[in-house]
Amino acid sequence: MRMFVVLSFCCLTGAAHGQDAAPDIVPRPAHLQRGSGEYVLTPATRIVASGAALPEAAMLRDYLRPATGFDLPVGAHDGANAIRLRLDPKADTGSEGYRLVSDAAGVTIAAAQPAGLFYGIQTLRQMLPADIYRQAPVRRTWALPAVAIEDAPRFSWRGSHLDVARHFMPKAFVMKHIELLAQHKMNVFHWHLTDDQGWRIEIKRYPRLTQVGAWRRDSMVAYSPPRYDGKPHGGFYTQDDIREVVAWAAARHVTIVPEIEMPGHALAAIAAYPALGNNPGRQLEVGRDWGVIPHVFNVEDGTIVFLQHVLDEVMDLFPGPYVHVGGDECPKTEWAHSPAALARMKQVGLVPATATLQDLQDYRDAQGRPAAHPALHGLQSWFIGRMDAYLAQHGRRLVGWDEILDGGLAPGATVMSWHGEAGGIKAAGAGHDVVMTPERETYFDFYQAAPGSPGFREPMGVRDVTTLARVYAYDPLPAALPPGEANHVLGSQAQLWTEYMATPRDVEYMAWPRLLALAEGLWTPPSRKDYGRFERAMPAALDRLQAQDVNYRPLDGPRGPR
Repeated sequence: MRMFVVLSFCCLTGAAHGQDAAPDIVPRPAHLQRGSGEYVLTPATRIVASGAALPEAAMLRDYLRPATGFDLPVGAHDGANAIRLRLDPKADTGSEGYRLVSDAAGVTIAAAQPAGLFYGIQTLRQMLPADIYRQAPVRRTWALPAVAIEDAPRFSWRGSHLDVARHFMPKAFVMKHIELLAQHKMNVFHWHLTDDQGWRIEIKRYPRLTQVGAWRRDSMVAYSPPRYDGKPHGGFYTQDDIREVVAWAAARHVTIVPEIEMPGHALAAIAAYPALGNNPGRQLEVGRDWGVIPHVFNVEDGTIVFLQHVLDEVMDLFPGPYVHVGGDECPKTEWAHSPAALARMKQVGLVPATATLQDLQDYRDAQGRPAAHPALHGLQSWFIGRMDAYLAQHGRRLVGWDEILDGGLAPGATVMSWHGEAGGIKAAGAGHDVVMTPERETYFDFYQAAPGSPGFREPMGVRDVTTLARVYAYDPLPAALPPGEANHVLGSQAQLWTEYMATPRDVEYMAWPRLLALAEGLWTPPSRKDYGRFERAMPAALDRLQAQDVNYRPLDGPRGPR
């Protein structure tokens, strides 16, 4: 985490200290002052940039061209009526911060790193009319107010997860989602690529993972009584698809964190390669039920090597520092009945040489209730530890959900704390980095209004209600966390689990505008957060989404998808 430090700058003529010139910027800038007048884009406007700033200049030109119809030249020649992009590695803006100053003569965006220039460009776009996001010329004046802004993020991890295993999402939608994240200064896309219900990433060494594992015969639509839609479902991304998405994200300073689930949520892989399971002679089908499914990877050497081969191809495709291995909701019943698992536990010293499978199955907790034997949690810890060491050998860092704390945390692991914040606090106390993802605040498969309320017409959600206001109020730094451990909290992200989101428009309805609230909470200093101001900014923010055909949830009470 990096806290924002207020930087000094020269005020514009006529500026009123602290006055917001453009209150509809989301996330709200850390420091903004209003000057007098405005700057108007014309066909004669130039984009001035050189060296490492040229890719951002080209992106700015491409952003502005469709709606304005102006093909603005990019080059090092300066002059009046220009948008200047300036990189200064010695600037005290941090790696993602920027300064933006506009007046009647033009705009200057300065930053220490290209990411800062990119975020300054996003602020510039938001200060223009919402039509700037359209993809055909709009006849109007393109003016933005005279302002001075200094801005930088509060947290370094600002993201969105997307589950494409329960319901496959087309590549074009994934790219659109990443673009929208970047527009709101979010910088992590957590791509949940495998689960019981589908394997979505091509692995050339193991083609059956997508030939078999990417397809299921139908999907659950209700739990009790169980009902299914009777429609086959599937799809996957080729490695060329993934390279295209990775390049798209990198140009927008978004890091992709791929998730390959293990040792649980593994049924799609086991259906493709039965030898990976704990009953290798039994042919299973790709999961069609939601929830926790009991079939998990076995702990034999061949399975460990198989998954490491998978990770080899994953690391080749995704250059970012993090690889997510899941680690959540791993039932231990198959291991408790597996001679091979018992042998492994004896080999690594989790149980005495005299232990039996019956000992594992008969275990009771301190209250005398049936429970998983501690050695079974230790076995999962051993499994995750093998992957942690393998990733570390390749210069990568393992991420897992907070169940990877059970049985002992792998040395290099980063924890996503979803069972509230207790797991994150524990991990930070042990010196591990944490991404706070408590389900009541960051799981966007939850309802947005209370079922049964007057006029309720919301799409299917899960369990609880997470309103826009609740998301906005969330602070990833728990009050219970000692100040000396706050640096281990990297930030937070939204979770979009797609059991009940069958289409891209379903995902957008559940994501937006709640992602706007989370984006502001992760970027803006706490002293600048103001839910009343955020509400006033929403009409303009939603106009921008509408111009991009985003199926956001309206603010004026519950509605069904548009």
